[in-house]
Amino acid sequence: PVPMVDLKIIDASGNDVAHDGESLGEIVVRAPWLTQGYLKEPEKGAELWRDGWLHTGDMASIDGLGGVEIKDRIKDVIKTGGEWISSLELESLISEHAAVMSVAVVGIADEQWGERPMALVVSEPGQYLDRKILETHLQGFVERGRINKWAIPKQFKFVAEIPKTSVGKIDKKLIRKSVSS
Repeated sequence: PVPMVDLKIIDASGNDVAHDGESLGEIVVRAPWLTQGYLKEPEKGAELWRDGWLHTGDMASIDGLGGVEIKDRIKDVIKTGGEWISSLELESLISEHAAVMSVAVVGIADEQWGERPMALVVSEPGQYLDRKILETHLQGFVERGRINKWAIPKQFKFVAEIPKTSVGKIDKKLIRKSVSS
């Protein structure tokens, strides 16, 4: 951080995460020039400034030298069995399969684990994909230590296109709404 900015990364309990470049948490900051709240919405300001720190909503890791790597937005992180899974990392790994044209990963409700990842996948024209092919593909990343085995989605939906916002970003709100209804 620049001078006069305090920055740390905390877990869901508010504890600092290990500076190992792997542990995931939310970036929180404080500085004299940051907004103190929202006009006519004091409850949102109180939520923004929990425990005296501005909660950015960015999920990140920090290494031993203080280098911060933003991994995801908190609203897009999937919390399963008390562990966080980055939807962006899963999307990146799934998209490394040659037959995948595009992919979106969201968390869906799960009675046992709280949430589980679910992937919407568009295959390249003329290519065949199914759940087993992608599970096998992701298992390779488990074996190399990139992800844990419980990060592999149990649900894959193969679609013609992935919903996008007006500016061309993946519309995860719409995806979550369509899979929960």
